[in-house]
Amino acid sequence: MTTPVLHRITVLILNRHWLAIDATTPACAFTHLAAGTARALWISNGSFQPLEWEDWTGLEVPEGVASVGTPGRRVRIPTVLVLNCFDRVPMVRPVFGFRGIWERDGGRCQYSGRELSPGEANIDHVVPRSRGGGDHWENCVLADRRINTRKGARTPEEAGLRLLREPRIPSVVPATMRIRNFWNIEDWNHFL
Repeated sequence: MTTPVLHRITVLILNRHWLAIDATTPACAFTHLAAGTARALWISNGSFQPLEWEDWTGLEVPEGVASVGTPGRRVRIPTVLVLNCFDRVPMVRPVFGFRGIWERDGGRCQYSGRELSPGEANIDHVVPRSRGGGDHWENCVLADRRINTRKGARTPEEAGLRLLREPRIPSVVPATMRIRNFWNIEDWNHFL
């Protein structure tokens, strides 16, 4: 059995009320555990048990479970961490860029309405950069690469295209709404 690839391992972070607020790296999770600012969540047969660093490092590590080596033993990488004191749910706005525009536009071409795969999409500047259009939320939309190539350095009107909706700055949302379980970590399903 192979050990999971470490760069694909992500740890879900819950606030002290057990609401998902972020995802982090195993290194950051171990830092929280060792500092005593969080507990690792041991999930077994539908029960949840928060464990301190000393208890967590004493767990057995079965073959195939993600772990890191220490001089004395292997230590299981937690899948979920519960913060001891933090009780808020941060409000966040997507970061401007391909991923943020993808989220705002729901993965749909803003000219055709077609659902796109990431390889089929790119960012279109409604007012082309060559004509003074800037890199900002109100001027950029997700577009099918073929449509964007056909549009070129023209405005949508000049290219015979119509936007499905005007681009805007996305709303601020609770961090919980932006967490995605890309790696299908079963333990996360209880919290997302």
